[in-house]
Amino acid sequence: MDRFEYRDGELYCEEVRVEDICRDVGTPVYIYSHGTIIDHYRKLDEAFGEIDHLICFSVKSNSNLAVIRALAKAGAGMDIVSGGELYRVLKAGVDPSKVVYASVGKSEEEIEFALQAGIMMFNVESRPEAEAINRVAGRMGVKARIAFRINPDVDPHTHKHITTGKGGTKFGIPIDEAVETYLWAKERLGNLIPCGVHCHIGSQITSVEPYKEALSRIVPLVSELRRNGLEIDTLNIGGGLGIVYKDETPSTADEFAAAVLPYVRDLGCKLIIEPGRFIVGNAGILATKVLYIKRTPHKNFLIVDAAMNDLIRPAFYDSYHRIAPVRIRTEETDTFDVVGPVCETGDYFAKDRRINLVEPGDIISIFSAGAYGFTMSSNYNSRPRAAEVMVIEDRYYIVRKRETYLDLIRGEAIPGELM
Repeated sequence: MDRFEYRDGELYCEEVRVEDICRDVGTPVYIYSHGTIIDHYRKLDEAFGEIDHLICFSVKSNSNLAVIRALAKAGAGMDIVSGGELYRVLKAGVDPSKVVYASVGKSEEEIEFALQAGIMMFNVESRPEAEAINRVAGRMGVKARIAFRINPDVDPHTHKHITTGKGGTKFGIPIDEAVETYLWAKERLGNLIPCGVHCHIGSQITSVEPYKEALSRIVPLVSELRRNGLEIDTLNIGGGLGIVYKDETPSTADEFAAAVLPYVRDLGCKLIIEPGRFIVGNAGILATKVLYIKRTPHKNFLIVDAAMNDLIRPAFYDSYHRIAPVRIRTEETDTFDVVGPVCETGDYFAKDRRINLVEPGDIISIFSAGAYGFTMSSNYNSRPRAAEVMVIEDRYYIVRKRETYLDLIRGEAIPGELM
């Protein structure tokens, strides 16, 4: 459930009219519901309440400081994939001992930053990466806790761009090389503590079956590693829980826990889960203004002031996002392509979509935009990035100011020879 609802034909986020936010802040604007974010986190946290666990929010899904802070206050840890994300979570006041660091390409500078901060552990993708962490830890005189990311060769039946647990992807150690890799690290890399196993098979997974298949391979691996002298105390099963964009029927938190717990309940490991989309996906919308209505013999177009640089998921994944006016003036509908101003045919949010009739100047809402919306945005076509707003009950807060033209050129310089 989310806290965006229509009341007498007007869209509200919690107790605030979306149209009021757009009037005051302008468009395009991302709007997040604090209550929805915390509710989704707590449902997952409570579902695993019977065992030792930590919900580490996937920062790459939404890295706004207010979102991170809200979840940290609720008790969440953080799953990060870059030095920049580490900087963000520390600025938001996250306890670094609740931070796990993934990514297939950590630089030595990022590794040193993480060790200085005192993070919980690294998720390690390859032997060369393990050697790099060992080298940096040795130079600093510390020990680094690690979990190798194991690729179980499981098909999560999701989009090919977000499938990460099958053979042939860039992610993780093949499961048939896992024991050998752990023993190599234990015997050869004295500045590492290989104490965990990590497995993340993909994103927007709407069935529990791929998780059960992965766990049926990963849990026996934990036992085999222990028989070989490894002290494995942490099992990280990644994230990837799906949400409803259109007509999907994803697992609830309780259904997911019911599928996972039989595998891990008696394992004696701290369980780490790394959800992102599940927590914030339906907690955010992108509100955008209709600029023009263009009718041609072939198509009708709603041209709006948001573009693919603001929300790239439809262009990149051909993803579906529900679209509706924030004020429904009429029940009459027509078929439109909803498109932006960017000079790309791929700059669209919907094709051949039945939408309530609107007029230029009206605001429409693109739903389920809280995950991988702003974090994947860019300045393509020299467009300033959108503002971000968080609603907490009956008040809203600008949690990121809209960029200006000056922001677009900040840091650039023209060589003197060209003056």
